[in-house]
Amino acid sequence: MFDKLRSAFSNAAKSLGEKELNEKDIEEILFELEISLLESDVATEVIDAIKSDLKEKLAGSKVDKNQIEKFVKDSLISSISGLFDDAGELDLFAKINAKKNVEQPFLILFVGINGTGKTTSLAKVAYMLQQAKYSVVVAAADTFRAGAIEQLREHTNRLNLKLVAQNYNSDPAAVARDAVLYAKSHKTDCVLIDTAGRMQTSKNLMQQIGKITKVVNPDMKIFVGDSLAGNDTVNQAREFFEHVKFDGSILTKSDADARGGAALSIVKITSTPVLYVGVGQEYPDLKPFDKETFLETVFGSLDEVEIKKIDKPEPEPVKEPEPVKEPEPVKEPEPVKEPEPVKEPEPKPISEDPFEGITDKDIATYSDLFDVPPPEDDDAALKLGNKIRDWIKRGRPEPKESIAADESEDDFEDEIDDEIKEDIQKQDKDEKPKKKRDLFGFFKK
Repeated sequence: MFDKLRSAFSNAAKSLGEKELNEKDIEEILFELEISLLESDVATEVIDAIKSDLKEKLAGSKVDKNQIEKFVKDSLISSISGLFDDAGELDLFAKINAKKNVEQPFLILFVGINGTGKTTSLAKVAYMLQQAKYSVVVAAADTFRAGAIEQLREHTNRLNLKLVAQNYNSDPAAVARDAVLYAKSHKTDCVLIDTAGRMQTSKNLMQQIGKITKVVNPDMKIFVGDSLAGNDTVNQAREFFEHVKFDGSILTKSDADARGGAALSIVKITSTPVLYVGVGQEYPDLKPFDKETFLETVFGSLDEVEIKKIDKPEPEPVKEPEPVKEPEPVKEPEPVKEPEPVKEPEPKPISEDPFEGITDKDIATYSDLFDVPPPEDDDAALKLGNKIRDWIKRGRPEPKESIAADESEDDFEDEIDDEIKEDIQKQDKDEKPKKKRDLFGFFKK
């Protein structure tokens, strides 16, 4: 498989590894590569893209001579991988499921040249869908080629499928429409529409494909090409794509293809992916096209090669719904505390009583005993009050018994006359002390 293509790339890598990386040598080797790729049925558009990409990476590069061959090989792999990635991918089953969810059949139109294995490829796709548990109906819209309806009937009988057909020379679009109506009424998942193997140069027959497309509006159009036909398959794909704008390709007989250039060329020219490759005559012999398998077949092991891949967003895991929390009981608002009344500060007295705690009797007695005149101001009254308190503590002595700390002895030699003593004794007998004022006119608290 793909022997010529593998040989072309291998020879180019070895030749570049044996020579200096100057512009002249690079041009010579790239020319040899171009000839080898043309012999491998690689389209000129693909060759130009590969040469341009490789020349850009090699020009001015500083690669160790022992690593040049590996560098060239990796560059070629990266370039070819990029061609496949640019064409994108197509998930057939996902598209079928999307139509199934809205209870509509998925319509696939097969186009291609007679002899390429188109009808057999349709039967293989029908078998693949059966294995995936999809229901299928087949439309025999090839009313041009003799024996086409019988060939398709043989496949549907083997697979136990419903076939919608009319007479030869009937309108192919009418056959396709009948198959779609049947699928809708019987809730069939897929409709596979076979068409005549028209030559790409026949404008009238190519226009009939356009009519079928307008009548049934297929969800997917697939081009079937023969890998062994080489550049002719590439030209067929180019012509059909201009008239039909197919969505992808199936390449038959790929297991016997020694050149391998058809897949590269069709992907580059149409910017559509290769969906499946036929690798045998039995129904299961239809395999999804895999870019890594193709590159490994051409270049060998890819363990140490970085391949550009399409970034596929991974589906986010379905989050389990969080348990509904019961609402917390509403707390009753706490009663608003009324602010405590601010206590007004008690009024402080303007001045303190210097005779506080001293009775009027003691004041009068002391004044009479020691002949003390009334104090002239508050300081004098305070001093007098302190003297009277000290006199009381000492037991109220007579002037002859005790001498005050701040008085002279001469002050105590004068005797108190009898009249004053009588007044003092009279005051002692008085049970009601004065309430309003003391002897010196100070208010009592």
